[in-house]
Amino acid sequence: MTASAPAPAPASSTVTPREQLLNRIQKDIPIVQRPYRALAEEVGLTEQEALAILREVKADGVLRQVSAIFDTRTLGYQSSLVAAEYAEDQLDAGAEVVNGHPGVSHNYKRNHSFNLWYTIAVPPESDLQAHVQKLHELSGAKVTRLMPTLHLFKIGVEFDMTGKEDWNAKAAPQYTNADRNLGYAVTDLDRAFVVEFQKDLPVTEEPYADACAALGLTIDEVAAHAQKMKAAGALRRVSAVFRHQKAGFTFNAMGVWAVPQEQVAEVGRQMAEFKAVSHCYLRPTYPEWPYTIFTMVHGRSKEEAFGKIAAIEQEVAPGVEHAILYSTKEYKKVRLEFYQPEFYAWERENLGTQA
Repeated sequence: MTASAPAPAPASSTVTPREQLLNRIQKDIPIVQRPYRALAEEVGLTEQEALAILREVKADGVLRQVSAIFDTRTLGYQSSLVAAEYAEDQLDAGAEVVNGHPGVSHNYKRNHSFNLWYTIAVPPESDLQAHVQKLHELSGAKVTRLMPTLHLFKIGVEFDMTGKEDWNAKAAPQYTNADRNLGYAVTDLDRAFVVEFQKDLPVTEEPYADACAALGLTIDEVAAHAQKMKAAGALRRVSAVFRHQKAGFTFNAMGVWAVPQEQVAEVGRQMAEFKAVSHCYLRPTYPEWPYTIFTMVHGRSKEEAFGKIAAIEQEVAPGVEHAILYSTKEYKKVRLEFYQPEFYAWERENLGTQA
């Protein structure tokens, strides 16, 4: 399909310190004793002013959590996007079964014959395909397709809280396939770090105090270990995560592109440079699914989201067959939690195994 030409973004005006702060905390929150004081100074606020803003957006439900973001593959987890087809009158019931899997973090109804799309991750010792096959059987899906990441061009959700960026604005991706380390040996300290830092960190003067106490380390020692995990690709960053609908981004669009295999490396790289793109992946094709590259964008309206896809088409992929899939119902959206006993309980009950 061909989307209409993108409209220009709103005319630029002065960005307020509040808007700068809300953009800044999505990038990387430093691991220091008083991180919000450091961030406040960057945007011209006092520490108490910054904390008041963050507490307000947390109370309003805009700020979902502040925590570390880890790379599933570097930690040894296996993960995949899954597309499934259900009879319309069985979709809600099927989605409820899928939601019950502790490794499923996102689950949406979308406007396609593949009407349920979910992400799933399992630990290194588990069998991803066996888990997806069991969900296929238990949920009554007609067809289920695994769509794992074959190449990561970009991952990193950052919402423009100013509303002033052009739809075709560019920036180098923060995290790509090159940052992954699939041979990384996870240590006991790594696991303990993950367990503590995947929690929702408090919006306080010293948000890392509890984690330091649990790990038995000073803030400097925790920061040094975090840097080691970053260098290894296991830790992407500590940052704020917004509820995109509460933040005003009520519409998402997954642009899927039938880019020929000989062009995917270059086209994927160019698509990932669009700031509007939060996720950009190469995924497998099937006889009924010709699309190789996936790009996810969010917008404050359908027009904005579709306009961002149109900007990508016009600059990078003119004439390339593509489709726009969008969520029509959200069944589940949570941050994946690693090393949780609930996962092994589900595996034991439904597969009769536990590694």
